[in-house]
Amino acid sequence: MLRGRWIGLLLLCLIVAGVFAWLGQWQLGRAIESDPPAPGATEEVRSLTDVVEPGEYLPEPLVGQRVETSGVWVPDDFLVVSQRFNDDVEGYWVTGQLRVAERTSIAVALGWAPDRETANAAIEQLNADAGADEVTVTGRIISDEGPAVPPRSEPDRMSRMSPAALLSRWHDTESLDVYRPYLASQEAPQGLVDISSPAPEERSPINWLNIFYAAEWAIFAGFAFYLWYRLAKDAWEREVEEFEDARGAASA
Repeated sequence: MLRGRWIGLLLLCLIVAGVFAWLGQWQLGRAIESDPPAPGATEEVRSLTDVVEPGEYLPEPLVGQRVETSGVWVPDDFLVVSQRFNDDVEGYWVTGQLRVAERTSIAVALGWAPDRETANAAIEQLNADAGADEVTVTGRIISDEGPAVPPRSEPDRMSRMSPAALLSRWHDTESLDVYRPYLASQEAPQGLVDISSPAPEERSPINWLNIFYAAEWAIFAGFAFYLWYRLAKDAWEREVEEFEDARGAASA
């Protein structure tokens, strides 16, 4: 182990272990959130533009934040999303395009219906009233669920609340800025049921996954030294074996 070759390898292991230790420390730093959201912060109604901008992803601490915005409903852009559960009962959401600025829109889930006929009846009424007066919508801002491939038998069916999928069916979308997350309204229009959207669970300021990663880096650092020791020991045992074989051959 005192030979130059093994000392050089030990120095290399020290460098590798140092890098692993730095990575472990970095993971620990990320494991504890220094500025977690205050308890109940998601229940304070904030302006939509204060929480997220069009085209931006919604930061994780703000998922479920109650927001408020005003705009005008775009006629003929009320669409149905299936497989929506309200207190464990499956049904449908009626969604719409809310034009919050001249060329900016957000997808809104207006309310829940127990069957498709009720949802379609609500859409007829909404289309009749759309495009007139400005409305104010309060609800929870939620991340895009991502689109899903519809079954061949129902090519127009949507089962995921995805603003991207809704955008492909909206009207007047040229040069339109769209919010990536959607808004789940807390009050449903006449003919629909309020969407059940409880407050998100308060998260621990400790990220245990990052702590697990930090422990992994510590194990890797220790393994670097073990690897050096194992290689050096194997070389020593091989030399001893060769020496004993050579002495045995000389004695014979």
